Amino acid sequence: MTSPSSPPSVRALFAAQPRALVGPVLILMVLAMMVLPLPPIVLDLLFTFNIAMAIMILLVAMFTKRPLDFAAFPSVLLFATLLRLSLNVASTRVVLLRGHTGPGAAGRVIEAFGHFLVGGDFAVGIVVFLILVLINFVVITKGAGRIAEVGARFTLDAMPGKQMAIDADLNAGLVTEDQARKRRAEVAQEAEFYGAMDGASKFVRGDAVAGLIIMGVCIVGGLLVGVLQHGMDLAQAASDYTLLTIGDGLVGQIPSLIVSTAAGVIVSRVATDQDVGQQIVGQLFVNPAPQYITAAIMLLMGLIPNMPHFAFLTLAAMLAIGATVIQRRARHVEASSAAAGEKLETAGAPEASWSDVKLVEPLSLEIGFRLIGLVDAGKGAELVGRVRALRRSFAQSVGFLPPVVHIRDNLELDPNTYRILISGVEVGRGEAWPGEWMAINPGDAGAPLAGRVSTEPTFGLPATWIPAAGREAAQVAGYTVVDAGTVLATQLDHLMHQYAATLFGRPQLQKLLARVEEESKGLTEDLTPKSVSQSVLLSVLRGLLVEGVPIRDMRSIAETLLDWGPRLQAPAAAAGASFPGDELLARVRVALGRAITQQCFGEAAECRALGLNTELGKVLATAVTSNGALEPTLAQRVLEHIKEALTHHTQRGDPAVLVTSPVLRATLARLLRVTVPDLAVLATSEIPAERIIHVTTVVGPN
Repeated sequence: MTSPSSPPSVRALFAAQPRALVGPVLILMVLAMMVLPLPPIVLDLLFTFNIAMAIMILLVAMFTKRPLDFAAFPSVLLFATLLRLSLNVASTRVVLLRGHTGPGAAGRVIEAFGHFLVGGDFAVGIVVFLILVLINFVVITKGAGRIAEVGARFTLDAMPGKQMAIDADLNAGLVTEDQARKRRAEVAQEAEFYGAMDGASKFVRGDAVAGLIIMGVCIVGGLLVGVLQHGMDLAQAASDYTLLTIGDGLVGQIPSLIVSTAAGVIVSRVATDQDVGQQIVGQLFVNPAPQYITAAIMLLMGLIPNMPHFAFLTLAAMLAIGATVIQRRARHVEASSAAAGEKLETAGAPEASWSDVKLVEPLSLEIGFRLIGLVDAGKGAELVGRVRALRRSFAQSVGFLPPVVHIRDNLELDPNTYRILISGVEVGRGEAWPGEWMAINPGDAGAPLAGRVSTEPTFGLPATWIPAAGREAAQVAGYTVVDAGTVLATQLDHLMHQYAATLFGRPQLQKLLARVEEESKGLTEDLTPKSVSQSVLLSVLRGLLVEGVPIRDMRSIAETLLDWGPRLQAPAAAAGASFPGDELLARVRVALGRAITQQCFGEAAECRALGLNTELGKVLATAVTSNGALEPTLAQRVLEHIKEALTHHTQRGDPAVLVTSPVLRATLARLLRVTVPDLAVLATSEIPAERIIHVTTVVGPN
């Protein structure tokens, strides 16, 4: 008994895939014809099958619209050549063994080709056979082989550009991953196809040479066998054996010529949505002017004395009639188009539809044409891979997967300029010079560098674009040296974190909740809409992201909202007030206090921070409690005091963190978010008990 993991039997394999029998059967046929003697009736059937297969191959080649639609052609060409050569071996054996019995010794097919096609004259047969071999060998096979060779070379040269176009379409969202994978496979198959056709054409050339050699050997061998073994007259032996050999050669060379023509059709066609016949008719007979001129020339030649007037004049008349029909048809099409245009003008412009609405992309990157090489994977560019890695790193650090970055070229930009857009609005711009390196001065670098003076786009540091040869010297001088792709990727990563709240929308919320449900079954069932609505949940999460707080700890966030959502919502609804989102956000921040403190102070046991002096704290608390906000004059004075204190604080190497009371935290955070974005504002309630806060700088009037 076989185990369940044992491989299937040969019978089961062929029963499931009957086409798998085709290859082995053909190989057995070839071997049998080369080894076993075949009766004439079997030779007739095999020669007929060979002719039919050659015609079918040519017709399939004619009706294909792309070369890859007949990707099996190189293998088919190999099998057809082997079948034809094995038939030559089998028929040669029969001719030499039975040629003395008469013209029908090798079957009716060879006899017909030897008598009907060449009129029973072996001299004419030899000439016809040689002409067919020359046409096949010198013209068709050589031309098809050259086209395949050039096609393979051009296809390989064009592969990087095609791969870049596929990657660009994928990043732009024009195709899916599966479609891009399929198109990449087609590009690789196209290169393999032309390479295989370049090699397969050698089979046909070898077949033509083998046909000549077989014919010569068969004629000489037939004369020797007929005269020496069977006592035939030399003239009779030459006539019988030569006619049989010519018939055998013609019945093999005609299918070979047909298959060679099919190879030429496959490699010489241009891929369109039409087959070869449609292309020829649609392009050769589309313009009546060449036909009129040709008809006039044929007419003049037909009027010359002693010329075959009937043939030339008949052809001239046919061309003129055909040109007239084409011209009338073209006029009819123009009239129909004009009528349709008038009808369209009468009816007015077509009605607008939803397909005319072009939605903006959540996150996109536009580049000048000189920066296209940065996204060309075929040239070793890694920007596309870096962007994907940035999204993965962002998801792991922030807690949600940002939208796909759609990359496209923009000819309206300067060649070396790029810009980053969020929801169609530009949020960042910079310049990059491929092949050069940006040397960034962190503040303590040595002498200025010779190069293109610029500014680092992310943090605004002075920088210089230098050639690759000066990279090591710049590093020795204390500069931070990065390539063009890193400059762009760094700014993109910075802006993604800065605008994380904008990138986090309802689609991301739905997927985040589904992810939480996978990890914690039942947690989200009671969260929305029982405790809080999705709008409130989205507002809370965006409030965290605005201040740079990751939302990875969704379990703590969800549990806090489950506890405090109903408590805060019921009193607010009873009082007719709106939902207290700031208070709910404050509760969530307290629950995430350890993570927030860790993010601001790291592992330091003593947290050195800024703090408000007592008088300023009381004034601000009174203003917030009574008015809900700070007056402009008071807010301006507070900003000045905070900036002054922050300068002294950071010069000592202390983290930019302001600790205040829970009442003031939200107001001060909104006030400082734009003017002092690097300053984090923490409430005392958010700092865990095991942390020691040391206010090293006091904000307020001296």
